[in-house]
Amino acid sequence: MRLNESKKRSFLLLAICLTILGCLIYFKFIRPIRENNKNEYQTILNQENVLGIVKHPKPSGVFMGRLDQLPNYDPDSVDLWQVDLRGADLSSLNLNGKLDDLFHADFDDNTRWPADLPPGFSPENIMKLGKNPGLGIRRLHEQGITGKGVSLAIIDQPLLVDHIEYARNLKLYEQIHSVGDIAQMHGPAVASIAVGKNVGVAPEAELYYIAESHGNFTDKGFQWDFSYLAQSIERIREINRKLPKERKIRVISISVGWSPGQKGYKKMMAVVEKALAEGVFIVSSSIKNCYEGKFSFNGLGRYPDADPELLSSYSSGIFWSKKSAVFSDQRDRSNTLLVPMDSRCTASPSGENDYVFYREGGWSWSIPYIAGLYALACQVSPDMNPEIFWEAATTTADSLIIRKDGTAYSVGRIVNPLKMISRLKKL
Repeated sequence: MRLNESKKRSFLLLAICLTILGCLIYFKFIRPIRENNKNEYQTILNQENVLGIVKHPKPSGVFMGRLDQLPNYDPDSVDLWQVDLRGADLSSLNLNGKLDDLFHADFDDNTRWPADLPPGFSPENIMKLGKNPGLGIRRLHEQGITGKGVSLAIIDQPLLVDHIEYARNLKLYEQIHSVGDIAQMHGPAVASIAVGKNVGVAPEAELYYIAESHGNFTDKGFQWDFSYLAQSIERIREINRKLPKERKIRVISISVGWSPGQKGYKKMMAVVEKALAEGVFIVSSSIKNCYEGKFSFNGLGRYPDADPELLSSYSSGIFWSKKSAVFSDQRDRSNTLLVPMDSRCTASPSGENDYVFYREGGWSWSIPYIAGLYALACQVSPDMNPEIFWEAATTTADSLIIRKDGTAYSVGRIVNPLKMISRLKKL
């Protein structure tokens, strides 16, 4: 059937409109994504004999908009982000009776709160406490023990390089097989925990940072490949050869672990052995494998309004307190170092002055903490090595006994930074 002229004009107008709409969608949304990912995995290094910042990833963040109700926290669930309020607008909600849910929330400077909050819940105070690395670290800073003169490296996700927490410390930023041009949440957090001026353990240590992806995103999901991480460590070894003796990178923080059978494992272990032989301490989730079981660590929990300076404020970390195997296994944990992990406020990827509070951490937050501690140890004892550090950290630490279902369990030893540094000074 032939169309009449009126219908022809209607279809032509519709086609023109769809074409214009398609162009708008393409240039507004699709083209920028394709442009950002046309070289999806990028490797960008400094030129020969130059050490500097090769890229400034753009800010990012989680913006959830207006919430109709507050999410509930389930203590029996192992799910993360149960009460994720980052970038959420709660201004119209009545939060009375929601205190327990709020005390398990993640939130940031972009969270909008209602005018009336339940008595006892103060986001400002929780953030203030969360910025404190705790356990006497700030007393060491007052004594001038800040990691000054020590170099520390991190291999992690794209970094918001201009954040006020660590911008002054950052001596190098490079990318090896790194995805995208936007800062991600993990990098700013680990960098600020290690060397942040307000949040960090070693606020005057020099930071060398490589953004890297531990594999590839495929149609079948993420496929691990640790050859890129091995390449990143090799790059740090190369950088170290260019640095004067007094500025050598002493420790690398890597918030991931690798195991036999994973792609790139042999390359990883080969380059790790080379780095260890050169005196570089590698702190990672695979620390036991790298050091033949001599070192072990775990992360501590803390209620958001508890004082991070007090030993009594700490307990088992949220993620592992829910795993019964931790408590049924009663092996000797005298060499298991426990450090703060949960309820930390860190640099946020959303802006160079922004902060975010993470109620539940993970080993990702423990690893840069330990790396920062090692930087402090290197400052007071330039001939420091991992064995001396671990011996001092564990022998001066305080025991943590956890009671679960009526039984007492020894789960490790809480680091005592003041006693540890005092011991190292006497060596």
